[in-house]
Amino acid sequence: MNATQVLLAVVVAVEDPSQTHHWLLPETAEIIYGGLASLIIFGLLWRFAGPAARKGLSGRTARIQAELDAAAAARREADAEAARIRTALGNVGAERDRLLAEADRQCAEILAEGRRRADAEAAEAEARATAEAAAIRGRAGDELRAEIARLASAAAERIVLDTLDARRQAALIDDFADSVRRTAGAVS
Repeated sequence: MNATQVLLAVVVAVEDPSQTHHWLLPETAEIIYGGLASLIIFGLLWRFAGPAARKGLSGRTARIQAELDAAAAARREADAEAARIRTALGNVGAERDRLLAEADRQCAEILAEGRRRADAEAAEAEARATAEAAAIRGRAGDELRAEIARLASAAAERIVLDTLDARRQAALIDDFADSVRRTAGAVS
């Protein structure tokens, strides 16, 4: 080692920055210069950044207050709407009761009208049935009379044929022909 190296080693050993007078505190000059620099920086921050920070904080406060006011207004509107809905629901109940009463009344009217129509139709059907029974009775009587007349005519014809001989029959035919001629001559 030469002399310069030794001198350098001695100066470096004496001026070793990693070595302090106390294990916790820095050197006194560092405390003074660091404290003054911190005070200057804090003063400048207070002077120039303080108003901007206060302005930002007051803007934030105003924005938050506006949001709170809007929320309160929305709550008031929601409460008013809830009250309107409750009122409407009450009205819905009354309206439902009114509609049900109206429906019951209409139902009773429809039932009464249906009963009146059913009674009228039953009376009409009964009258029709009575008329049909009378008509059937009349037709049956007419058919019975026609059958009796047919049978009587057949019986009379048989009796006449059995009692008439050829001479009497010829005389009857001649008499009938004469009466037809006389009637035809009188008409012409």
